[in-house]
Amino acid sequence: MPYRILYILLLPIFWGSEGHASEIFYKQGTRQIQTFDALIDETGSLQPGDVVNATFKKHQSNFGITQNTIWLKLLLTNQSSYDSLYIEIKNPILEEATFYRYENGRIINEVQISRNFRYSQRPVTAIPNYVYPIFLKNNQSVTIFVRIRSNTPIHLPVYIGSARDISAQIFSDVLLVGLFFGIVAVMFFYNFFIYLTVKDKGYLYYIFYIFFVGMAQLVLNGYAAKFFWPDSQWLSANGFILSGVFSGVATGVFTQNFLKTRYFTPGLNKLINLMIALYLLGLVLHFLGFKYLAFNMVNIFAATGSTLIIFTAYKIVRQNYVPARYFLVAFSIFLLAVIIYVLRTANIVPYNGFTAYILEIGAAIQITLLSFALADKINVYMNERAQARREALRVSQENEKLVREQNIVLEKEVKARTSELENANNDLSQTLSQLKLAQAKLVDSEKMASLGQLTAGVAHEINNPINFVTSNIRPLELDINDIFEVLKKYENINPSIEVKPQLEKIDAFKKEIDIDYIGQEIKSLLLGIKDGATRTAEIVKNLKNFVRLDQSNLKAVNLNEGIESTLVLIRNTFPKNMLVEKNLEELSLVECAPGKINQVFMNIITNAVQAIGAKNYTTGEVPKLTINSWQQGTGVNISIKDNGIGMSDEVVKKIYEPFFTTKDVGEGTGLGMSIVKGIIESHNGNLEIQSSEGMGTEFVLTLPIRFA
Repeated sequence: MPYRILYILLLPIFWGSEGHASEIFYKQGTRQIQTFDALIDETGSLQPGDVVNATFKKHQSNFGITQNTIWLKLLLTNQSSYDSLYIEIKNPILEEATFYRYENGRIINEVQISRNFRYSQRPVTAIPNYVYPIFLKNNQSVTIFVRIRSNTPIHLPVYIGSARDISAQIFSDVLLVGLFFGIVAVMFFYNFFIYLTVKDKGYLYYIFYIFFVGMAQLVLNGYAAKFFWPDSQWLSANGFILSGVFSGVATGVFTQNFLKTRYFTPGLNKLINLMIALYLLGLVLHFLGFKYLAFNMVNIFAATGSTLIIFTAYKIVRQNYVPARYFLVAFSIFLLAVIIYVLRTANIVPYNGFTAYILEIGAAIQITLLSFALADKINVYMNERAQARREALRVSQENEKLVREQNIVLEKEVKARTSELENANNDLSQTLSQLKLAQAKLVDSEKMASLGQLTAGVAHEINNPINFVTSNIRPLELDINDIFEVLKKYENINPSIEVKPQLEKIDAFKKEIDIDYIGQEIKSLLLGIKDGATRTAEIVKNLKNFVRLDQSNLKAVNLNEGIESTLVLIRNTFPKNMLVEKNLEELSLVECAPGKINQVFMNIITNAVQAIGAKNYTTGEVPKLTINSWQQGTGVNISIKDNGIGMSDEVVKKIYEPFFTTKDVGEGTGLGMSIVKGIIESHNGNLEIQSSEGMGTEFVLTLPIRFA
């Protein structure tokens, strides 16, 4: 809790005049020493031998925060019936206290107690304070020197008593501290279970606040080192600064959440954020070795932070935020407890059972009031929600009435609008039908264009062998007539007259018509007719292979045959000097619709031939069409490449768009490549294109061997 150390800024330092050491006569009970013979060692270099004969001054029990080393001189005479006494310093957060027993002109005993050591190393571990045992017989006197160093406030409530008296006092202390921590524990678990029920973040922040405030009090009273980390030297040395910083941070975060500072006081909310950051900066400086500076910074932040928080609460109370009133009262009560604590440590207010535990009392009241404040905040929140629900119900009822009234109007408007939409829908249906019809006509047009191109190629290919057959028929007919004439003459031989003259006439006729040449010519003509018929049959076979009347059915086919058939059927469109290079590797049979795949080949090859025909080649440059096929993994690849005019990047991006064409009006529908892409994708294949203007174009299509 940051207010725990607010008193540091208010502590006055009382200095006395020079004098001899006062002797302490212990008889019974527990005796508190409020005035000391003290020596201030500003260099921190004095040793016990240096202070034995030094001059000590009277000083109150509070030395404030100082980097100086404080020496105390106690002249103690035991007038009780006990043979051992205890010196107790009720300030467990002192950094170091070293006790020296001076007797017979020399130091005979030295005991160092420090929070930088493990708690278990102390001479007396039953009490969380610094306790030094002295074996001292009745009426025996001894001089005790105490050297104290600390970066925390050097406030020295020193008590002397027997083991029984000290234990009785400690029992009372433990009882009261236990009561305080019982209240803290009850508040912690009470608010924790409320948080589990309502899931309000305010309770979660408050739980952390209670935890760190309680832990800070445990550290201040020494019980944290005794019960939680008795063997941890690191926590014993740093627990005070850690608890102070984290309690300060928890206070700032809880304040922001509880008071809604981001909403009510945005400027002060930023200052609280700055306070939290400075707390953490002090912690960093502490671990960097600047412990004295860090402690003073944390003290200043605690003082200014407490003032800032109370001022913030006051500003928010002025804005009629009811929970802020509880908050302001709770923190004001604790601030009052801190002021009383400061006055007690300055010996202005007497040290008694009430003032000894004023911080715990103030903290307990503060925690309890804040719990009430949170409960009130939840009540306010629930009332607001109930009011909001009532208002929402009222608005809902009004809206329902309004909706009923509007429904009547809307029904009329809906009927009118429905009629308009039906008319519009009919118009759209007619338009859609017209568009579908136009699309079908365009597709048919593309098919007819392909069919026309195919028909022209077939007619051209068949025309040559047919002409060859036709041109041989007339000579063959004349030769056959001559042979028939010879046969007729043989049939007309009259056996009743002399045969020899008749045979001589026939031989003369045979020589006239050159019967031997006729025989050779007939063989030649028949061979020509046979070749023409064979070529015609081959063309018909390729045409059948290309068209594939069963093109809609999937069949396992050799794609190389489809390429060959396509080349034969459109060969008449090739430029005369165009070179066709084929590298067709052996392929597995591919499951596909062969007629559609052949249509893909024809469209791409036709476009390539047209691109070659449109280019003006330089001397030495040969128009070339290259077709490659190869198998790769579970698919086959077909590459169709030309060195024609090529395409720009803009054309490549649009090449598959329906109705896009680079040809003149009337020369193309713009559906060819769109149909090609659709066919390839329907076969789960892929089509890639690479083109460069003036360099040519390459299409690479990939088809899976098995149609999935």
